[in-house]
Amino acid sequence: MLGSIVLFGPPGAGKGTQAEIIVEMTGKPQVSTGDMLRSAVSQGTELGLEAKTYMESGQLVPDQVIIGLIEDRLNEPDASNGVLFDGFPRTIPQAEALAGITEVSGVISIEVPDEDIINRIVGRRMDSETGEIYHVSFKPPPPEVESRLVQRKDDNENTVRSRLDAYHEQTKPLGEWYDNMGILAIVDGTGSIQEVGQSVANAVRSL
Repeated sequence: MLGSIVLFGPPGAGKGTQAEIIVEMTGKPQVSTGDMLRSAVSQGTELGLEAKTYMESGQLVPDQVIIGLIEDRLNEPDASNGVLFDGFPRTIPQAEALAGITEVSGVISIEVPDEDIINRIVGRRMDSETGEIYHVSFKPPPPEVESRLVQRKDDNENTVRSRLDAYHEQTKPLGEWYDNMGILAIVDGTGSIQEVGQSVANAVRSL
């Protein structure tokens, strides 16, 4: 039985879009630590209250709290055959802790060159009325909405480069760590959404 799956890649690699394919193919629920944190805080659970104290003081939530939340999530009925982790683990210590509570049987890494990521993110624009996302090159907006377009404050080159630096320093080494375990599949994320989706589907079948 295929256990949990980890999906990772740099910010802007399209993980959210491709995660839908994996969920559809495997029936595994998608698990985002951000969603779990927000849910635990809003429900006022013990771990949620603990996380809230860190969040309100501007600190990172410690790994042991995140792992505790994941362990709770894995005990829910829909997670009996594992889950799809989107954006977790981010570091090798997190991966080691995760291995202690669930079997990770496959890891899919979507790889995109830094300059492509920067072009994707810096070129994004949002319609301030509808929330629709456009791109100055890949999905130009119709003329009637151009006056309503805004660039989200995090979608600037300096912020993106900082996030990429953090990714290469903390998360990229996970690829080698999982590759040494023989469970890493690398997907080229530079094609169209459909092409990348086909590669992701092939990777899932190979797990």
